[in-house]
Amino acid sequence: MQHHHEHAREERNGHGHGDHDAHAGHDAEMFRSKFWLSLILTIPVVLYAEMIQEWFNYTAPAFPGSAWMPMILATIIFVYGGGVFIQGAWHEVQARKPGMMTLISLAIIVAFSYSIATELGFPGEQLYWELATLVTIMLLGHWIEMRAIGRAQSALSELAKLLPDMAERIGADGEIQQVSANELETGDLILVRPGASVPADGVVQQGQSSVNEAMITGESVPVAKGVDDEVIGGTVNGEGSLRVEITKTGENSALGGIMRLVQQAQDSGSRAQALADRVAGWLTYVALAAGSITLVVWLLTDEPSSFAIERMVTVFVIACPHALGLAIPLVTSISTTLSARQGLLVRDRIALEQARKLDTVVFDKTGTLTHGEMGVTDTSVAQGVELDEALGLIASVEGDSEHPIARAVRSHASERGIDLPALTDFESLPGRGVQAWLGEQRIAAGGPRLLEAFGIEPDPSIQRDADSWGDDGKAAIYLVVDDEVQAAFGLADVIRQESYDAVRRLKDLGVRSVMITGDSQQVADSVARQLGIDEVFAQVLPENKASHVQELRDQGRTVAMVGDGVNDAPALVTADVGIAIGAGTDVAIESAGIILVRNDPRDVVRIIELSRAGYRKMIQNLVWATGYNVIALPLAAGVLAPIGIILAPAIGAVLMSLSTIIVAANAQLLRRLDLDDV
Repeated sequence: MQHHHEHAREERNGHGHGDHDAHAGHDAEMFRSKFWLSLILTIPVVLYAEMIQEWFNYTAPAFPGSAWMPMILATIIFVYGGGVFIQGAWHEVQARKPGMMTLISLAIIVAFSYSIATELGFPGEQLYWELATLVTIMLLGHWIEMRAIGRAQSALSELAKLLPDMAERIGADGEIQQVSANELETGDLILVRPGASVPADGVVQQGQSSVNEAMITGESVPVAKGVDDEVIGGTVNGEGSLRVEITKTGENSALGGIMRLVQQAQDSGSRAQALADRVAGWLTYVALAAGSITLVVWLLTDEPSSFAIERMVTVFVIACPHALGLAIPLVTSISTTLSARQGLLVRDRIALEQARKLDTVVFDKTGTLTHGEMGVTDTSVAQGVELDEALGLIASVEGDSEHPIARAVRSHASERGIDLPALTDFESLPGRGVQAWLGEQRIAAGGPRLLEAFGIEPDPSIQRDADSWGDDGKAAIYLVVDDEVQAAFGLADVIRQESYDAVRRLKDLGVRSVMITGDSQQVADSVARQLGIDEVFAQVLPENKASHVQELRDQGRTVAMVGDGVNDAPALVTADVGIAIGAGTDVAIESAGIILVRNDPRDVVRIIELSRAGYRKMIQNLVWATGYNVIALPLAAGVLAPIGIILAPAIGAVLMSLSTIIVAANAQLLRRLDLDDV
């Protein structure tokens, strides 16, 4: 757990593993400090610049040494403010990957060297004010960029903040002791008071309460907790006190696993980023060539050498692929953060990018589209029999059985709030069912073999219903009072209510839904018919699921496999995008690129929507960043100089920073995507 807090500090200080490697070791605070001091020093440099005085027709007040002030202040700005760019350029050159730092450094070194040369008698105009404004504006652009990236990569520090610093440990003698949460170990018993945060994963040993798990699972409704229920570190206890035995701490906890996944996603590769990096590299060499050609061409004209150098400097400033370098990392970082807050954990960014291309989603049936446990789906009662009364009797007679059908009947009665009558003399009828007594009445429950043993038949209406349930692959259980069948109940693996919406939304997105299951064709067809599933693979062994996924891919489809991440692991790996659903707190799923904390198939739709929205932002940013350079580079080189349109280096710096700000602001708009409405 200590590791989490340390990692969060690294992230807050800007030393975490970010995507923007050009800024390794830099943080927003450093750029902010350098910007403000450089701005303060730049103001007198600009005010005393001869060109500015000519433009605005004023004369700056003179004082002893005022003629030397622009050079002195510009030198301080060059060393203090520009040093960070020169240092970055040195690392780029050493890595043989010249980029934006190299271009900025070339621009300011050329401008500074040329200005100093004019002090020594070289003909031309000094570029002190251009140098000062270039450094200051670039520092501003970097500060804004680093702040944006810092916010986008805040998921880890936000998660770490969920854990309380202190915990209340209960000793063997029952004494409660305040300890640091870092000291907790597996097996410790702790007290979690109402309103307090749970310091580590554990199991409730005593007490009842409800716990807000929204910060971990995205589930907005508080979850009821009682004895033997699991609680997650970082969640917030409700109105009751809980005594919890610690089961997992540190990196083994749910929060630790989620933080690890977020970190993997922040660090993972990206096809879009690889493309942006290649474009940035090409642009760097194009800018170097364009700057050199610009210098040579203008030196061959009648223009003074200072003009040629000014054009070259402007080309270098304009061509900095800064906005391009920010275009992809910022979008992917924001996407990762947004998804983590919704319980959609992205292990691999390529999986998130690929999700936008999906045209087929394969769902494992049991536990994904369905609850994975038996439930009452249909009821049929004889004439004159009250349904609630019949349900109370059958739930009572099944009271001691641990059979899945018995549990389903009891759960259904409990959901309806039915009081169970007190029965006596319970007796198991092996292979047939159970029976008990309500006064002089015999109450029995069981399947068709129970009716055979008693030699009775149900009403034709009840029989018709039971037969139709059988056609859908459902089981039927009968309630027999004395020698009369009073009711029948159809049971099956209950379909999640969310599954209907998920399949419908996928159809709206143009994505086909496929179901794969080990159940019989009869059961599979029934579930598929109810949900509107397009295609079904039934009676499939777990080890054969992957071959069916590959079969769909061989047809040219882009396929996502949605399963529980355990027996579906081979299929998850085979798919273009593997999605482990309902992983809950078990986030150590190595086979899936995306992990969904909740058992909610609609989260698959949210992933696709997030992927498509993120891709749109990436394309918009790439088009802006590259298109801007296509237009601005020729202007910087001076192609329109013959008609009087000249781009000064300072204006170039303003436009470059503006480009960066626009890209950052556009990426931030992705935060407006409301996944709750998806």
